[in-house]
Amino acid sequence: MKGAAGVAIAAPLLSACVTSGSNDDKPAAGAGDKSADNPLGVKDDAPLEVVIFKGGYGDDYAKHAEDLYKGKHAKATIDHKGIQKVGEALQPRFVANTPPDVVDNTGAGRLDLATLVSAKQLSELTELLDAPSFDDPNTKVRDTLLPGVVDDGTFDKQVLTLNFTYTVWGLWYSKPLFASKGWAYPKTWDEMLALCATIKAAGIAPWTYQGKYPEYINDPLLTMAAKIGGEALLSSVDNLEPNAWKADGLKAAAEAFAELAAKGYIMSGSEALSHTEAQAAWCQGKAAFIPCGSWLESEQKGVAPNGFDMVMGPVPSRTGSDKMGGAAVQAASSESYIVPSKAKNVAGGLEYLRILFSKQSAKSFAQSAGTLPAVAGATDGLTLSSGLGSTRDAITAAGKEAFSFRFRTWYAPLAKAVDDATGELVNKRATAAEWAQRVQKAADALAKDSGVKKYTR
Repeated sequence: MKGAAGVAIAAPLLSACVTSGSNDDKPAAGAGDKSADNPLGVKDDAPLEVVIFKGGYGDDYAKHAEDLYKGKHAKATIDHKGIQKVGEALQPRFVANTPPDVVDNTGAGRLDLATLVSAKQLSELTELLDAPSFDDPNTKVRDTLLPGVVDDGTFDKQVLTLNFTYTVWGLWYSKPLFASKGWAYPKTWDEMLALCATIKAAGIAPWTYQGKYPEYINDPLLTMAAKIGGEALLSSVDNLEPNAWKADGLKAAAEAFAELAAKGYIMSGSEALSHTEAQAAWCQGKAAFIPCGSWLESEQKGVAPNGFDMVMGPVPSRTGSDKMGGAAVQAASSESYIVPSKAKNVAGGLEYLRILFSKQSAKSFAQSAGTLPAVAGATDGLTLSSGLGSTRDAITAAGKEAFSFRFRTWYAPLAKAVDDATGELVNKRATAAEWAQRVQKAADALAKDSGVKKYTR
């Protein structure tokens, strides 16, 4: 499971026990002399500790970057840990001010970024972004990144995280299955409902989803709402404006998914399935559609049968007057990397990210993971799989209408409230109006809580 917007409840950090720290006007911990060949001043023999979320992408790509690091800093020893429960493993270390040097803070139970930010536990990354890229000394790291990547990691004008993958969310299906049945991918929600009736009549469940993690089906609902309401809806939701969750676009999207459930178009028993179980059932042909981010293809290696050829399509338009076009998609950088401010080797952590975000490292990742990296041009010259090719095509088609919500990264409790409410909605235990009321109540409580740091887009 991947993505700042795609997975999970962040593990709470005991910020009351954390001593705030900052790198302002101080040399990076573990730093040596800077030079053209060593722009971040890495001390050549300083040990480096790297902790990676070992999920659907594995961690071989991170080890590849470590090999490149060793090529530059041969005397350094690297302590690599590939784990799944990042928050559970690292929370005590942040509390004790003994964190690793670089962390892939991703997956279920990841550390809460907002809490880390407010506790000043993260190094500011401007020095890295302004450093020469690993591939081309005449190009800064920031100029090698896809649009939105720097913004995604910015909190109060400070860049504190850097996301390695570029995730697109949509609806997945088997292209050969649709071709064999003569089914056309729906462009509108009315077309979707009509196709679902045809699919159900053929003895296949139209939809399934990763029921234990309702954020997966929350993504297409929110995508539909954003397409209806446009930038104004995105801003009102993220900025915690009064009654934002009762907007017409959100109401219409919630009604659409309530109807999907009411008509029996979601596979029976989906609510009890984990992400791996739901995705396996989909690969077995038990359901035609599954909502997911663009990491799905890599997660299904060894599960999807030969010739399944999964592809992703955009969420169908709800109305003929949506403020965004039918090709608009929810997309953002994800797989969040941080360099803790109290790390022993901050300079090494920054250097590791400079290498990880190089084109040669990112191209290796794209080949092995089947997912778009956040580095521009990383897929140039590659023969892409069906899923990765469809993701690239979706981003190309969306153009300037690729968008993202920010509330999930900024406010983990609100993200959980939305996910829980959507789980109730698609299992027919809440109406669209009750869904909106429940989420708005959570947003209002957050807005009134003076102890929570607020952000605006």
